[in-house]
Amino acid sequence: MIPNICIHYFKGQFELKSKIERIGFKSFAISEITLAELIYGAEKSLRKAENMKVVEAFTDKITIIPIIDSIWVYGKEKARLKLKGAIISDLDLFIGATAIINDMILVTRNVKEFERMENIKIENWIDNH
Repeated sequence: MIPNICIHYFKGQFELKSKIERIGFKSFAISEITLAELIYGAEKSLRKAENMKVVEAFTDKITIIPIIDSIWVYGKEKARLKLKGAIISDLDLFIGATAIINDMILVTRNVKEFERMENIKIENWIDNH
């Protein structure tokens, strides 16, 4: 999952809580990059302590995947996308590369950004309309 899906989950939007709880937290993981972005969001919020507790409670239930194994995919994809003129942000590249190298499905609302990456599996659990 990427940060936007996690935020929607935290806010109880789009029936994500029931879907995630039905599937089971053991089936989900986030990249260290997603965790960093969630911490950043909580730190800059007006309800910092409350939001940090939400992030901590969430991350206690799921796996946090290190990015070390995704570095080669990140470099390859960044070069390929730059040559095509279709670059995406470094943090999103790392999140996508982590999903690719771990053969996982990336749950995101931002399909257009991530579908530029090769060999990525994507699911959008939120209707963008």
